[in-house]
Amino acid sequence: MSDLNPEDASDGTVDGDSGESRTGTGTETETEELPEETIEEAERLTRLARQAVVDREEASYRDRRAAILEDHDFTARVREEAAGDVLVLHPEEWHDDDEGVIRTDRIEDVSRAIEVRLEGAGDPDDWEAVDADNRTLVDAVRAEHGDVHGDNADAFADFMGNHYARRMDSASVSEIQEFLEEYYVRNVWSSEEQRAVIEESIGLVFETAGEPVPEFVVQ
Repeated sequence: MSDLNPEDASDGTVDGDSGESRTGTGTETETEELPEETIEEAERLTRLARQAVVDREEASYRDRRAAILEDHDFTARVREEAAGDVLVLHPEEWHDDDEGVIRTDRIEDVSRAIEVRLEGAGDPDDWEAVDADNRTLVDAVRAEHGDVHGDNADAFADFMGNHYARRMDSASVSEIQEFLEEYYVRNVWSSEEQRAVIEESIGLVFETAGEPVPEFVVQ
């Protein structure tokens, strides 16, 4: 059997196997057991829980995730990897509630597990769809908050699309800091006005997308 903590990434579902892999958002993957919309909602709630700054709010997101997965007899945990954390969705029957572990002797088909990468690069094959979503979000920021914030959002879209093939509103704190501290200063021909509000612009990207703003800190 394997140790299991739903939000501890120290163990794998099964040593040497990763199950069905999804990287980033917008993939067409679906299983007979777990619909794509459920996978996407579990991913969204996981990201919200990771960004929450209040324990009660974090617990609420995890409870909602558990509830939607329970309808399909699945459960979730997050596994840490050097390339970025991975959300693992697997059948509840694999889990021994009394021992708090995954019982490997209960696993007949490891491919039933679904993995969603929470950090790192997404699937390059999804780049066009990701870029389209990002540009729509840029247009919304520009329309609601003006060209200065729109231009900054456009630069952030370039960074997240070209470097990570992911939506802007899925960016982790470390990715935001990489953008602000490395990419923006080296690759963006920004005006003084843009530079003065770049951190606010990043916050507006998340707010416009209806997502909580991550607690990023620029060194």
